[in-house]
Amino acid sequence: MITTMTAQLSTPTLLRLIDYLQTRSGSKDISEALNTALEFWLDAKRELPAGADPTGIRGYQWRSLFLPEGTVLRSWSYGEHNYARVEGDKIIHDGESVSPNQFARSFTRTARNAWFDLSVRRPGDKHFKMASALRKELAAELASIPTTPAVSAMPAVAPAAAMPIPIDVTAVAPNPPVAAPPAPREAVHKSDFDPGWDLPERRKFRYRMEDIAF
Repeated sequence: MITTMTAQLSTPTLLRLIDYLQTRSGSKDISEALNTALEFWLDAKRELPAGADPTGIRGYQWRSLFLPEGTVLRSWSYGEHNYARVEGDKIIHDGESVSPNQFARSFTRTARNAWFDLSVRRPGDKHFKMASALRKELAAELASIPTTPAVSAMPAVAPAAAMPIPIDVTAVAPNPPVAAPPAPREAVHKSDFDPGWDLPERRKFRYRMEDIAF
């Protein structure tokens, strides 16, 4: 059954639709094209969780944990639950923007740890889960991702420090200069001394024969 109704369509969108129908094969009926486009749009929206951001960009970054738009935070105090919701890039509670710690302390008179006090249900989650458990799961998931160590390219030519350096022995340890032979001593004429001057002397004093006579 076809229901006829009037709907407003912007001129640029209508021109793009007409141009598309002219360049493609098959039916060029505008009503059929609009009906098909709406079916595709509804199917895509049905696959998204309620309140989720279709682009997946908006949300609140809580340290390492990202809370996409549509996430619900729940706290428990004095026998009842309290709720906050991620809208855009903020956590909204009672019409005011709050941080997770502010929301956790809103109903208590003592200091609270929001990681262990708040439960989180993101778009697509069936149940609430403690924020600390989600953070732990995220850390385990990141740790399981294999990392490829960076391989440094080996240089084609070894660095100068690693290459053996030829050693010039003559340059490092030159031959010591050869001492010139001592000059020959002048010949000593034996005639300048008395006979027997070179004989071993065994007495302390030596007398000449002419000194004995006197």
